[in-house]
Amino acid sequence: MTDAQLAAYAAHDARSRGRRYPEPPPQYRSEFQRDRDRIIHSSAFRRLAYKTQVFVNHEGDLFRTRVTHSIEVAQIGRSIARALSLNETLSEAISLAHDLGHTPFGHAGQDALNECMRDYGGFEHNLQSLRTVDELEERYALFPGLNLTFECREGILKHCSVSKARELGELGERFVQRRQPGLEAQLANLADEIAYNNHDVDDGIRAGLITLEQAAQLPLVARQFDQVMRLHPQLQGRRRVHETVRRMVNEVVIDVIESSLARLRAARPQDIDAVRTLGQPLMGMSEAMRDEHLQLKQFLREQVYRHQRVLRMTTKAKRVLSALFAAFMDEIKLLPAEHRDMAERAEQRDGLAGRARTVADYVAGMTDRYAILEYRRLFDPAERT
Repeated sequence: MTDAQLAAYAAHDARSRGRRYPEPPPQYRSEFQRDRDRIIHSSAFRRLAYKTQVFVNHEGDLFRTRVTHSIEVAQIGRSIARALSLNETLSEAISLAHDLGHTPFGHAGQDALNECMRDYGGFEHNLQSLRTVDELEERYALFPGLNLTFECREGILKHCSVSKARELGELGERFVQRRQPGLEAQLANLADEIAYNNHDVDDGIRAGLITLEQAAQLPLVARQFDQVMRLHPQLQGRRRVHETVRRMVNEVVIDVIESSLARLRAARPQDIDAVRTLGQPLMGMSEAMRDEHLQLKQFLREQVYRHQRVLRMTTKAKRVLSALFAAFMDEIKLLPAEHRDMAERAEQRDGLAGRARTVADYVAGMTDRYAILEYRRLFDPAERT
């Protein structure tokens, strides 16, 4: 979709706020295509293949990982963007990048690392995703990071405290002024929620933690499950689960398109900057769908995320990351040479907080299996270093 085909309130390539480090415009592709391509080719994106969504990498080959989740978010985001004449490519880029800063072991890893960093500014994976694309990726001769557009970086930073926002300059202004990001950023946030809520039902059933019949006690699931049973009474097993879940996703996506379109028609924003000045997002579900999605989220929290098997793994995961952080903080010579040098320079500049941030960067960048291997190398006398 060209700029001429986009809605006035979409993010237009020609009106981008630009990059932190000026570059000549790309040939034969747009600025947002360049963003997407840099994200796909980044080391951080490749590592997502071995980072947990809910179930740890070695527990099964078919459970979702951060990379498959990110691809699903991008697919949902592109579908909604096209229907609303938004910038599909920017939506895709934000969706693919939104988890680049996530720790190994999912939210358990983030909680553990945040606790470790409590005295050094804390740890939040949205800020870490921004740090990854702005500073940590090392691929280009002329600048650190990926040098993404303002619009892409705006979408990656979904949440931020006011105190942190004040340190981010133009990018943090909306959190201080309580304004909104562009519609593509709002959309990527929604697509993330749709993807993990609905697809965690699928993974929870695959893992044997819940059954489709249990989930079908919820209105959102029940409507689709009943329709599948009415249309395909003989359908069994995985096909019945998949048919139900895909219909759930479709219903939510249609609701988001229709609800968001109604808000856009009412607000009539003239451009992306008019969207940003609003106090509330324009992209969203209807009130009824939001309530049903919240019920689904609560069901997953109780039946999947707090299931005894998941809690056992998350407890071990927290222990692994906490031990790794403590070991590297106590003795930075345990770090690989490159990271050790970075930690020493950061400590000279910022004291212990600088050392801690570098250690957190190293630990957060690990995959599940690498974190487990490092733990064994450090604490198992029988393991070769």
